[in-house]
Amino acid sequence: MNSGSRGLRAVALALPLLAVALTACVSTADAGGGKVQLSLVAYSTPQAAYDEIIEAFQATPEGKNVTFQKSFGASGDQSRAVVSGLAADVVAFSLEPDLTRLVKAGVVSGDWRTGPGNGMVTRSVVVIGTRAGNPKKLTTWTDLTRPGVEVITPNPFTSGGARWNVLAAYGAESAKGRDRAGGVRYLGTLFAHVPVQDDSARKSLQTFVGGKGDAILAYENEAIFARQKGQKVDYTIPDSTILIENPAAVTAKSEHPGEARAFLDFLHGATAQRIFAANGYRPTAANVPGAPSFPTPPGLFTIDDLGGWTRVTAEFFDPQQSVMADVERKLGVATEKK
Repeated sequence: MNSGSRGLRAVALALPLLAVALTACVSTADAGGGKVQLSLVAYSTPQAAYDEIIEAFQATPEGKNVTFQKSFGASGDQSRAVVSGLAADVVAFSLEPDLTRLVKAGVVSGDWRTGPGNGMVTRSVVVIGTRAGNPKKLTTWTDLTRPGVEVITPNPFTSGGARWNVLAAYGAESAKGRDRAGGVRYLGTLFAHVPVQDDSARKSLQTFVGGKGDAILAYENEAIFARQKGQKVDYTIPDSTILIENPAAVTAKSEHPGEARAFLDFLHGATAQRIFAANGYRPTAANVPGAPSFPTPPGLFTIDDLGGWTRVTAEFFDPQQSVMADVERKLGVATEKK
């Protein structure tokens, strides 16, 4: 082989190595300076808070090259959409079972609760929202079932917020489950006072501020949000109500797990928790400005006081055979989408 042939062979052998090196350089450039898009799939009510939080995250070194595609809707619908293939890097739902559905489908790792806040990024309580000045003096669970009172709450078979409302009402009127029959009876009476059941908590708020109903069962943060937006809404925290906890997680199928994890970590940090608090959410982190302004009702209880999510989901929210399926069936309300 002459020297020219040896030179050509050397070049030929070097080309694949050069291609690998160039690919590595491009990958490094993408990681350091290229834009990465994360998909956030969340329930409807914290949309304004997440818009602020994303802007704050993008001002950090970890978030400067990250853009977001956002989807907000009823928690249960969002959860089912992700299982059915809706792209998601980070999910944030109203309640734990909507995240458990993703764990069972292999979309979220089973260890999602091992991080800060036990996997929860916000807390709230169920409150009774009323017209300004509370003209009908609706302050207790019993008041909501007085003759002529209309109560707005979403459909518990689509909305996570509605499930919290159901469990708050049941827990309060059953002495945290000790009087099951009394609690179930109360739910039947309460929902007979509900003229319309929207598919999400945010839509129910829109229905209420639009003039329908005398009271609304809602997240505390929704009532605060309405007042911040200039809506004439008052609210009362019942003496007995449930502690709401809202989970978030990175999906196992994220194409950008590093950036997704950085965003989730940011949600647990001081800046995001302060933004959540300013939007009416009870923070999960300690020493957050504004946190002391949230009162603790004397009869506050948790989902664990009612037996935990596995038990209450089967007992109250199975679309075929459950407490709420029976209640809704008697009212002619659908428990499953057609």
